[in-house]
This record gives sequence, structure tokens and C-alpha cells, in this order.
Amino acid sequence: MSMFCYQCQETAKGTGCTIKGVCGKTEVVSNLQDLMIYTLKGIAILQQKGLEKGIRFPKANHFMLNGLFMTITNANFDDNAFVVKIKEALALREEIRGELVAKGVVLGELHDAATFVANSDSEIKAKADSIEVSILATENEDVRSLRELIVYGVKGMAAYADHALTLGKENEEVYDFIIKALVATLDDSLSADELVALTLEAGKFGVDTMAMLDAANTGAYGNPEITEVNIGVRNNPAILISGHDLKDLEELLEQTKGTGVDVYTHGEMLPAHYYPFFKKYENFIGNYGNAWWKQNEEFNTFNGPILFTTNCIIPPKDSYADRVYTTGATGYPGFKHIESVGGKKDFTEIIEHAKKLPSPTEIENGKIVGGFAHAQVFALADKVVEAVKTGAIKKFFVMAGCDGRMKSRSYYEDFAEKLPKDTVILTAGCAKYRYNKLDLGDIGGIPRVLDAGQCNDSYSLAVIALKLKEVFELEDVNELPIAYNIAWYEQKAVIVLLALLYLGVKNIHLGPTLPGFLSPNVAKVLVENFGIGGIGTVKEDLEMFLG
Repeated sequence: MSMFCYQCQETAKGTGCTIKGVCGKTEVVSNLQDLMIYTLKGIAILQQKGLEKGIRFPKANHFMLNGLFMTITNANFDDNAFVVKIKEALALREEIRGELVAKGVVLGELHDAATFVANSDSEIKAKADSIEVSILATENEDVRSLRELIVYGVKGMAAYADHALTLGKENEEVYDFIIKALVATLDDSLSADELVALTLEAGKFGVDTMAMLDAANTGAYGNPEITEVNIGVRNNPAILISGHDLKDLEELLEQTKGTGVDVYTHGEMLPAHYYPFFKKYENFIGNYGNAWWKQNEEFNTFNGPILFTTNCIIPPKDSYADRVYTTGATGYPGFKHIESVGGKKDFTEIIEHAKKLPSPTEIENGKIVGGFAHAQVFALADKVVEAVKTGAIKKFFVMAGCDGRMKSRSYYEDFAEKLPKDTVILTAGCAKYRYNKLDLGDIGGIPRVLDAGQCNDSYSLAVIALKLKEVFELEDVNELPIAYNIAWYEQKAVIVLLALLYLGVKNIHLGPTLPGFLSPNVAKVLVENFGIGGIGTVKEDLEMFLG
């Protein structure tokens, strides 16, 4: 086979993409992404040698976050960007090696990931095509499954840590775990039980990373608050910003201020409207469109430039491809990329581009409500607790996670619509687009859909659950009237899942399909130890959840 990738929910036949990614990435990009990870593992080997002697490499830690982030599904499709990044990684690897040797560290025999040589573009691509770099280099199916589960969790962790770093927050323990985890996936001496333990440890650091990002976001922009977000448009030229990076949004809003150019959010950037800081910008108008997979139609009608700060990119139509820009870890052949210079980004080109284009075409109007992160829900705690005690709220359903293209995802809209009126949905991530525009009403003034924010804000949902456990004086979080029916798509959802498992949450249902990277034996361990399950029909699952 020319490639092998099964890291996302939409992987071909639920087992793996072997010719071209369902996401749109080519075999060249897929194999270069594998080599990117392989090279980062080599850097991690050397970093671990340094840590054993008390030597740290901050530059390498930061590089690793960005390199891992680039390989997340739908983040970067640019083969040239990966070739450049791998060259930088190899140079960094040799720099670390030289410093360790100069400090008298005995390196001994090292894994190929820490020693291979590739100088030219052709040598890099040849190495990327080699079997030792492939996921399939691990022949044992169960070991491979656990190694990839760890790697995918680390990718999600790195994405969140990268956002926190942008806002000046970092945690050396998170870096040290990423190093440890990457090195462990090359260690043939580790047993399956040891890899399972490492998977749960990844969940622990996933919680720490999301807590760090939450502190970074709220420290910079305030605690999210209940907010009505406009989904209509006005008659000004505009820029659409997608992804997750709030710092990019801040810089764009500062630079568009007073220019006559409006800014709208798209996809996972919607929750930016909930932060008090951003409400001061008069040209920050609202949210345009829906989840990432509808961008091919919605970018056409937006008319103005689009800026991707993170995933999810899908291969564009020619009708709007010349209006798309990327920044950070994202990239696509032909898209203009905005680099950070001295920690700042210059969006002048996008702003000037917007001025030459028509205003957005309205595709809907009205408002949607969000902003129910942990601080806001705690402010409503008395009201929520009273509603539970009186029976006005019988059950909470955590329906966080990702949206996607599969028709089977209509399940989540149907499920939300058919939930009894005495239930409340707790959500975060782009999964909310399946039901955040439905008229589900409220319970005593509490909306029946409480949107905490982006996928990383699933942390808020865990904090809320732990707070309710405390309020109701329960021994176990699983005694709460909370059910978990989560949709997943990519690797940030993986680290959220591992974080929930670490916090002791059981009986989580994942859909629309279970991950293709779970071998039958690994899936069995998750089912037996944590009650992980898939989804059935809406009718069957409602009966099961509501008992």
C-alpha cells in the first residue's frame, strides 16, 4: 500500500486509508506526516537523555508542539511545508546531540529515529516512504493500537499546549510527559499493560494541559459569559476566521479596527464571542455558517477572505481557493501562509484583500446562545441544583466533541430533538452545530443546550461534573445523573476522551463509529475497564440512557 492512516473517525471502511486520505491528503503528505512524527520521536530520545542529566531544551519543546500539531487531521496538506519542517527538525536534532556530547552525556546506541540522515528533498521523501517510518512498522496489532492511541492523545495535548504557549502559559511537566510518551512508542520492551498505564497517564496530562489552556484563555480574555451571537450579516467587506487560536483573532481584530472591514467567526472560533474581551470590537459581527465540513458551500457565499488558524481545512473549490489564508500549524498548497515575526502577525494583506471583495451573502439570521463554561455555570449553580432536586431536570447529557461529513451524524441531531424536555445537553466542540440552532427551549430559564465552547472546553464540562459531585455529596462522579454520548473526529477528541477516563468517568458512548485504531483486544480492555461503548439507533440509545 502507498500509505496507511487511521487516525480520524472517517478513515476508509473504518480500518484505514491506503491510497488517499478521506480527508483529502495525498500519500506523499501522509508519509511525510509519519516521518515528521518519527523525527520528533528521535528528538524526544535525545531530550530524554538530557533530562536524565538535568539538561532541558526549551526550543525543542516548542518545536515539538508545533510539529505534532501540523500532523493533526485537516491541519496541513502542504508537502513542501513538511519537507521544510523535517529539515528543521533534523538540524535541531543534531544541535541537541552536539550539546549533549559537549556536556559529556554518553548517548550509547540510539534508535534509527535519532540517527537517520536525509539531506535533500528526495532523501527525505524516500525516508518517508520507508516501512520503518510507517505505523505498520509495529507488527503486533495490539501494541500498534496502544502506541497510536498514545501518539494521538499526545497530538491533541500538543495542540492545546501550543495555544496556551501562544498566550504565555507552559508547563514543563507536560513537555516531559510528551517526551516520555513519544520515546515509549519506540520501546519494544514495554508490555501491553505498561502501554495501557501510559495511556491513562496521557489522560492525566490531558487534564493538566486543558486546565492550563483554560487559565491562559480566561486570564487573557475573561471568563466566558452567557452571550447571544448574531448569525446574520451586515453590508461591509469582511474576513472570516476559522479554527481555535484566540490570539490570532485578537491580532486580526486589532488590525481591522477602524478599517471598515468586519470580522466573523466560523466553526470552532464561534465561542470567541463568549469572552468579554472581544466584545469591545465594534467590527466583530457574529458567526457565519456551521461546522467545518460545510465550508465548500459556505465559503463561496461568504465572498471575503478566510483565515485558518488551525484545522479543519478541506480541499477547496476553485471558486474561493484564492481567498484562503493559513497561519500557525496549518497549510495547503496554493494558500498564502502568514508567518509570525517576532511573536506578531501582520494581516495587512488579508485586510486589503477584503476591501476589494463584496460583503457576505446572508445564509441565515437570528441569534444563538452560548457561554456556559464552568465559571458561568457555577454562577447559576443554585438554580441548577434546585432544578435537579425538584426533578425539573432529570438528566444531563454530555454531547461534546466533533462534527463530520458522514450522514450517520444526523443521529446526534435526532437524538437531541427526541430527548425528553426535562433533560439538558452539555456541549463543547463543533458537535454542537448539530443541535445549537434547534428550538429546544429551556427549563426554568436554563437553556436546554449549554455550550461551554471549543473542544478544549470539554475541560469545563468535567469541572462542572466534579462540582456537582461535590454539591450533591456523592462518592463517585458516575453517580450523577449525567450520561455521555460523545461524537469524535480527530485527535483533540482523543485527548479529551483520555482525560475523562483519567477523571474516572465511565460508560462513555462514542460515535458515530468506534476508532479504527482500536484493535479488538484494546477495545475489549476499554469496554471491560471503563464501559466504553458505541451508538445504536436513537430509539435504542434513548431507552438505554434513560433506563
